[in-house]
Amino acid sequence: MNRKKLEETIKQIKDNAITELYLADNNIGEAGAIALAQALKKNTSVTSLKLGRNEIGDDGAKALAEVLKVNKTVNLVFLIRNNIGDDGAKALAEALKVNSTITKLNLGWNNRIGDAGAIALAEALKVNTTITKLNLENNKIGDAGAVALADVLKVNSTITKLNLISNYIGDAGAKTLAEVLKTNTTITHIRLENNNIGDKGKSALEKAKKDNLEIDY
Repeated sequence: MNRKKLEETIKQIKDNAITELYLADNNIGEAGAIALAQALKKNTSVTSLKLGRNEIGDDGAKALAEVLKVNKTVNLVFLIRNNIGDDGAKALAEALKVNSTITKLNLGWNNRIGDAGAIALAEALKVNTTITKLNLENNKIGDAGAVALADVLKVNSTITKLNLISNYIGDAGAKTLAEVLKTNTTITHIRLENNNIGDKGKSALEKAKKDNLEIDY
């Protein structure tokens, strides 16, 4: 993204002139994300934050997370393919503990969020009451992360869709999720394709299926 375009966008944000911040595929990097975060601090018009494929990294995610702790208008955060790892996920998790407007969070295809990041997000979702859709596709989440997310589903009553495609979840994580899904009455769709789930895990997931719950593995 050229400097002029970024400056124009920042001015629109400061002037509350836009409702959707869509800058996908602009290579804004960490510096661009930090500049946008600064502009968003006093913004009251943006409801959708779509910054996919921009390589904002952990520092960019941290800057946005600080804004989301106080922002009262953004309801969608779309940060796919941004090279965000556990540190960025932890920062966003802290924001989710206090944010009361975000309903959809997409951190898919970052390839670096592992169990530590998933566990942090899980802890946040135990107290968050607004997130309905969480996408963590194509990261590095294993059984420990899956177990933490299963614990969330014991107490969370707002998440309806959870995407964990293409991670490193095995039978242990799948079986723990399956047990919780038997009693959870909120989630309607969970995706677990392309993980490391064997026959035992698949059998447990199959037994957890019910009329109002779609489980893909």
